[in-house]
Amino acid sequence: MTIRIVKAEGKWVVRASGAVLGESSNALELLEDGHKPVIYFPRSDIAMAFLEPSETVTTCPHKGTATYYSIEAKNRTLTDVVWSYEDPKEAAAAIKGYLAFQPGDYLQIEEL
Repeated sequence: MTIRIVKAEGKWVVRASGAVLGESSNALELLEDGHKPVIYFPRSDIAMAFLEPSETVTTCPHKGTATYYSIEAKNRTLTDVVWSYEDPKEAAAAIKGYLAFQPGDYLQIEEL
């Protein structure tokens, strides 16, 4: 399994229920064999007040242990749609502390 992490070109935005949670020109793109590319945002570019830590934890053999967050969006809670690797394995060290978001009906990630 090969993991590559590169600077995401351009400016990226993440929205929950239409509200902007963050914009970044410093996002990273994680490319992993067999998976769609994932955009990781620096925490400093995200409105962390809308994220609630979750008790969910998963383990990836290539990236390490991920912790999750839910988003308190207007009229709904988006459960476990944000994750972060606080102590990633060496192959994923560049995404330490960054946040990734699971796109869906109420959560969009776009390049501006």
